[in-house]
This record gives sequence, C-alpha cells and structure tokens, in this order.
Amino acid sequence: MGNPLFVLASKSPRRRELLKKIGVQAELMTANVDESVIKNLPPENTVTELALLKATDVAKYFCGDTYVIGADTVVCVDGEILGKPKNIDEAKRMLRKLSGRSHFVYTGYCVVHCKSGVAVSKYEKTEVFFKELSDKEIDAYVKTREPMDKAGAYGIQEKGSLFIEKINGDYFNVVGLPVCALAKLFKEEFEINLL
Repeated sequence: MGNPLFVLASKSPRRRELLKKIGVQAELMTANVDESVIKNLPPENTVTELALLKATDVAKYFCGDTYVIGADTVVCVDGEILGKPKNIDEAKRMLRKLSGRSHFVYTGYCVVHCKSGVAVSKYEKTEVFFKELSDKEIDAYVKTREPMDKAGAYGIQEKGSLFIEKINGDYFNVVGLPVCALAKLFKEEFEINLL
C-alpha cells in the first residue's frame, strides 16, 4: 500500500505552510463553494459547515487513499461574524470594533477520505485580546493591504501581531489551521499518525 495523498481544499498560503511545517506535503485545489449559502448559524456551525462544503467539493475530483482537508476561519465579536473585508472602509470598521477588547476566532476543519467517503468536521475556538488602536495605527495598517484577505481584517502572523496583547487557546487556529487538533483527528478517525 502506497502513501496517502493529501489535498488542501484552499488557496491559503498560510494553511499550506502550516501543513508543510508538520511534514504534510499537500496539493492545493481551491473549492468552488458559495459561502453565502451558510446564513444565520452560530460561528462554530458556520465554520464547520463551510469546511465540510469545501472539502467535499474538492474530494469529488479524487479517489483512492486521498485525504482532502477543508478549513474556514471567522472572527466573532458581539455575536457578529467578521469575514474578509470587502473594502478599506470595512477593514477599518472591523479593526475599530476589535480595538481594546477580546474577540473569538473560530476555525472549522474537515477531513474527507475519498476511498471510504468518511467526512469528519470539527472546530477550534481561540480568544484574542487586542490593545487599544488609534485611528493613525488603523490607517497605517490598512495601507499595508495586509488586512484585505484575512478574516477580521488582521493577520496574527504578520504586522497584525503588533496589536495582540495575549491569546487564550491555539495560536495556529488564529493563523487558520489548528494543527494539533487536526493531527488528533487524523489519529483518532483515520489511524494516521502525522508525527
């Protein structure tokens, strides 16, 4: 029996890099999923459903001993889910909302085994504490363009780290893929040890 094939149902370079760091060489294939179909669900259900939709969409193109990994990350504050900002004004609004307080980051992750059709979807939740941000800091950060492709308009692994006082939970969850939880899922559900 050969080695299994891993496919990441994402275009996120951050997720691919995290997998690479734990020794998983994954092919990339972007899922064709309309994320707007998931509405009015709690954040944990939103991300697990979207991760499942992404993984199952990509899995239909593969067969055999292939594992497709899907993921979705959102930021949640005051019950409002913050996805990726649509424009600069929305990015600024999100950063003002996060300023000086804590929020939660949810990442749903799903693994589909193409041969058996088994799909397992779970989520992680991390609390992130932002320092108080001045309008000048927000403007300077938005000018870097970094916030524009990230949920909640910041990247914890880049310049956005300058705003973060502390976190409770998994740092890698905030980056976009909770690798410890993912490894546990592989071991418990598919008897694959990533170590």
